[in-house]
Amino acid sequence: MPYIEGVDRTEVLLFPEALDDYITPDNPVRFIDAFVTSLDLSELGFTRAVPAATGRPAYDPATLLKLYVYGYLNRIRSSRLLEREAGRNLEVMWLIGKLAPDFKTIADFRRDNLAAIKAVCREFTLLCRRLELFGGELVAIDGSKFKAVNNRKRNFSLKRLERAIAAINEKIDAYVATLDEGDREDNQAPALKMPSAEELRQKIASLKERKAKYEDLSKQLSESGEKQISLTDPDARSMVTHFGVTDVCYNVQTAVDARHKLIVEHEVTNNPTDHAQLSVMAMKAKEMMQVEKMNVLADMGYFDGAEVKKCVEAGITTFIPKPLTSSGTKRGLYTKDDFAYDKTSDSYTCPQRQTLTFRFAATERDRHIKYYASTECRGCPSKQLCTTSADGRRLTRLVDEDLLDDMAQRVKDNPQLMKQRQQLSEHPFGTIKRSMASSYFLMRGLKKAAAEMSLTVLTYNMKRVINIIGVEKLIAAVG
Repeated sequence: MPYIEGVDRTEVLLFPEALDDYITPDNPVRFIDAFVTSLDLSELGFTRAVPAATGRPAYDPATLLKLYVYGYLNRIRSSRLLEREAGRNLEVMWLIGKLAPDFKTIADFRRDNLAAIKAVCREFTLLCRRLELFGGELVAIDGSKFKAVNNRKRNFSLKRLERAIAAINEKIDAYVATLDEGDREDNQAPALKMPSAEELRQKIASLKERKAKYEDLSKQLSESGEKQISLTDPDARSMVTHFGVTDVCYNVQTAVDARHKLIVEHEVTNNPTDHAQLSVMAMKAKEMMQVEKMNVLADMGYFDGAEVKKCVEAGITTFIPKPLTSSGTKRGLYTKDDFAYDKTSDSYTCPQRQTLTFRFAATERDRHIKYYASTECRGCPSKQLCTTSADGRRLTRLVDEDLLDDMAQRVKDNPQLMKQRQQLSEHPFGTIKRSMASSYFLMRGLKKAAAEMSLTVLTYNMKRVINIIGVEKLIAAVG
């Protein structure tokens, strides 16, 4: 039986007369064209949105924006790759009218319109709100590390600089000692020849030059008050990514609505932890969806009394599991969870039924803390299970810890929400990093990384909405 045969390469073909015939009605590029055309690019802040009266004509920013949205939607983020697609991809030819901008023009457009690109992402989010695609009742907040354009070897902390300088000093001392011993080349076999005196002097000069550079970096760090410095991308920071592995990254925060797993808000930070991001992201999401009350899910990395209080005051109910931070757990001692708090008497009861009463209050690192202790600890038969302090066990409590107790009870009563949190917050990150191949940034600097992530979030949401309601309904919504 013969194989399926292709056409003869030399055969003359009759292609459709119009380029539009190649693009089906449900092709996403039709919506990209309609969406960008519907935007007021001048109001959004794009450069050259109004053509100049004189000089050489420039590319319409709408053309380059369409090209970038198409690229990010199809795993093509590089300006050089977009330049190549413009000359061979029928969809791109249809989208930008067979124009062929060079890679420098494409790259400059993204660099020069950082804030405007973020505004375009927001415009699509507002479109999702108008289409009532947000539930507004339950939102999951999470963060993920995205690799920056900075090698780990070009990121330094004070301790790392100190170790590097100490290692250089050891090498310099070793080379100097070798020079002091004199030239021994004549007494050794050729295979074991030592470097010549001139070579050693060059090595010492090179090491001293590197040492001076490290000392200058150490001085910069000390004067700036920063904990680390990155040489390629000054805004990037060394962060723990997964399984204890560290890399130079940015921390991307997202707020994901539960109805369709759409990203409501996002933010790019260079803070290695999620500790202070809860209230900011929650209130942004609440404002975007225009709801009076909202439930927020987050992992224990967001557990912070002050942040939870801000959310409560804004009408946001939080569900965050409490982390186990007590040092007594590893030593087999009673933890704070083993003590029962009585709100009426403002006291704790220990496992041996003794009462720890309020003693004094203090402010530590901007936190208002209350201290509790008992006078019966010294004679307690279970003291060795409770504390190693001669003065007995002492407990601390935040002034607003009632809010954390209430939240702990909510988490305990709703275990299914913690499973739902993983499904909501980790699904978009998995799609972005794997399916969309956007696990790393191409641009340097916090503002540029933020604009790049806005393009990624825009196309993630666009892909999901197209799957939910279809291209034709979306076109009608912006038409």
